[in-house]
Amino acid sequence: MTFDVDPSAATLAGDGGPRAIPHRRAVPGLIVEVTTDGFVGGVVRCTDREVVLRDRRARERRFANTPGTFIVDERRVALIPDDDTASRSSVPATPQVTNSGSIAVPSRARVARAARILVEGVHDAELVEQVWGDDLRHEGVVVEPLHGADDLAGVVNRAAPGPGRRLGVLLDHLVDGSKESRLARAAAHPHVLITGHPFVDIWAAVRPEAVGVEAWPEIPRDRIWKEGIADYMGAADVHDAWRRIRSSVRTWHDLDRDLIRAVESLIDFVTGDEPAD
Repeated sequence: MTFDVDPSAATLAGDGGPRAIPHRRAVPGLIVEVTTDGFVGGVVRCTDREVVLRDRRARERRFANTPGTFIVDERRVALIPDDDTASRSSVPATPQVTNSGSIAVPSRARVARAARILVEGVHDAELVEQVWGDDLRHEGVVVEPLHGADDLAGVVNRAAPGPGRRLGVLLDHLVDGSKESRLARAAAHPHVLITGHPFVDIWAAVRPEAVGVEAWPEIPRDRIWKEGIADYMGAADVHDAWRRIRSSVRTWHDLDRDLIRAVESLIDFVTGDEPAD
């Protein structure tokens, strides 16, 4: 693996001062991560102006070819065109896409798989459905609310996961030392993937600018978090606040990167050991 470093190219700032961004030739299939939203895919086409990436579910997205926007082998790089990718044609200029960025595939919903994705509550399920619903129906994946994760180990045991029956679980506040992290460890299973986001509630995984607020506030521990958020937003009540938050989400660009990565990994996991019909 080689890098062609051009010291006169764009630079990254750092503690040691500006440093050159290494250049990487964008050969077909090179796996690239996008720093802005965590999208990961193989290179389909690269020119001086844009890069087209395709992920595991055949979703293609275009990105401006800006130095430092892309990560290869855990390093920020500047992608330079390769003869094979620069000359390749890609998807039509204006393909129809889903809220999650997938290329819309005209097909009927697949019969539900035995695999499932479980989320903590109704709001979690509604938000996942709003952004990833087309993908989930295409893959035949059902999302079900747990209505609380306190009995997660029991739920996993009763679900009897196994080959062709994988289980994915999305948890709020999955950080070291949290109650959710302890519940996740207790429910560990070889055919179960438990992942999540660091926020107290999935509401906060919606980017505040999408909702029209500067930032999500800190709510005192002695107050119900959602009620505090509703007051901060000037909403009539919790239901009104959620209606406003949910209606502000149009695509996955309105969500935090941690939630995007978690849901994408769960869909990949539960569909990964069962052949597509």
